[in-house]
Amino acid sequence: MIIEKWDILDENGLPTGKTTLRGRNFLKNGEYHLVVHIWVFSSDGKILIQRRSDNKPLMPGEWAATGGAAVSGENSYTAANRELFEELGICSNSKTLKKAFRIKRRNSLLDVWFLESNVPIEKLKLQKTEVAEAKWVTVNELKTMIEDGIFHNYGKEYFNKVFEKIEESRKALI
Repeated sequence: MIIEKWDILDENGLPTGKTTLRGRNFLKNGEYHLVVHIWVFSSDGKILIQRRSDNKPLMPGEWAATGGAAVSGENSYTAANRELFEELGICSNSKTLKKAFRIKRRNSLLDVWFLESNVPIEKLKLQKTEVAEAKWVTVNELKTMIEDGIFHNYGKEYFNKVFEKIEESRKALI
């Protein structure tokens, strides 16, 4: 198992010059690490979701957003681009991968990214240690999965912003 090294950031997302090892040290108040989520949606308004591997120590087998922690030296875009490619085999670039918003959590800064893609499920290259399966769902199907506890609940503030940004993106395409 590879131990990730994370940069410790201040509340504004600026590097403090310190690092920590994932799961080894607790971050103090005012210290953060960077986490990214990538939401992929199709031109017909469907959302690509993934089920985490049953062997993951955190949230095993749960349906969730694509993403993970930035490793030391990565910025948000680089981490999002890497996670998207590692977990699903989807290539993106600065024109297609768009930052939607940031949420400050207890000890993490969570950047949420959006990507429009119509990649067929059979073309995905799932990272089996991370992802058990992936599927396209409608917004209503996703909302039902959240309500039923099938999709990981990241919190009301998070989903309000995600669904708001999805709606804005869909309107921009019309």
